[in-house]
Amino acid sequence: MESGGDFKRPFLSGVILQVVYHYRQHLAILGILSIVLSIVFSSPGFITPLYKSTVILYPTASNSISKVLLSDNFNNSKDILEFGEDEQTEQMLQVLNSNKIRDRVISKFSLMEHYGIKENASFRLTELYDEYESNFKFRRTEFMAVKITVMDKDAQMAADMANDVAELIDSTINNMQKQIAVKAFLIVEREYLKLEEEIKTKEDSMTVLRQYGVHDYESQAEMFNMQLAMEMAKGNRESIKRLETKLDMLAKYGGPYVSLRDALEHDKKQLSELKAKYEEAKVDATQSLPHKFVINTAYKAERKSYPIRWLIVVTATFSVLLLAIIIFGLFEIFSGALGNNIKKKSTIETVA
Repeated sequence: MESGGDFKRPFLSGVILQVVYHYRQHLAILGILSIVLSIVFSSPGFITPLYKSTVILYPTASNSISKVLLSDNFNNSKDILEFGEDEQTEQMLQVLNSNKIRDRVISKFSLMEHYGIKENASFRLTELYDEYESNFKFRRTEFMAVKITVMDKDAQMAADMANDVAELIDSTINNMQKQIAVKAFLIVEREYLKLEEEIKTKEDSMTVLRQYGVHDYESQAEMFNMQLAMEMAKGNRESIKRLETKLDMLAKYGGPYVSLRDALEHDKKQLSELKAKYEEAKVDATQSLPHKFVINTAYKAERKSYPIRWLIVVTATFSVLLLAIIIFGLFEIFSGALGNNIKKKSTIETVA
């Protein structure tokens, strides 16, 4: 039992050391070769160096100018100077990943030519979009900010593109909002002008009724009836006839006057409310505010960010040596050389 334990112990704990010691020269040669080759193949001649530029920004808390500046709702919690929260951050990330920004960046910086994609290639757009997505990254930071990262072989171009993407956020969001805001404004404007015209027509009708002597139906009717009663008591027929004529005129046009007056009062109240909406819609359709607070702008990187040569060299060398040890170890096990060495060692220890 002890010999069996002695046989298992070096197999479990010492096989790697035995393989390393036995093939130390081979491993040294492989290590040196892997270092040299990884240095060579990670050089600019094989892997294009990429420079990284980043922009960090926060979204604003509100997207509507009128709601923040013109609204009478003082309980509105949105502040024009307040940083946005999760919802606004997610919305901004969706905008950054939209094809509206992607296509404008591709067009402005001629990225198809810059990435070396041929115009007549069968899958030129697929290659272009894949290259764009690999070089442009947008993510949320742990502080709820938005980080824009751009990688490119041209350090200055990487910084310019990162800054340009940040600038495109405002115009892209404004363009999308204006499409709706302008239509909403035209609807409100049409209703506002229509109601204004209706009020003008009713006011003209009231002017005509006043020409017939109808100025205030209730007070006039009360006054004429009192005077009629007094004149009838006096027996003044001429005054009675004159008052009856006025009462007949008042009876004829009093009803339309009251209807127009009440409708006009209602329309003017509605016009006042509609005017507030009209002014808000006009501001939203014609004015714009920034949708971001830029914390850090991008600058030209002085050192490349990719590839990280030391990491490639270490990873490649370690992988080669590990694979070589495994292969040599399997070779020793299946060839029986390792077992013979272990048995010899066990015999020597027993004799001793």
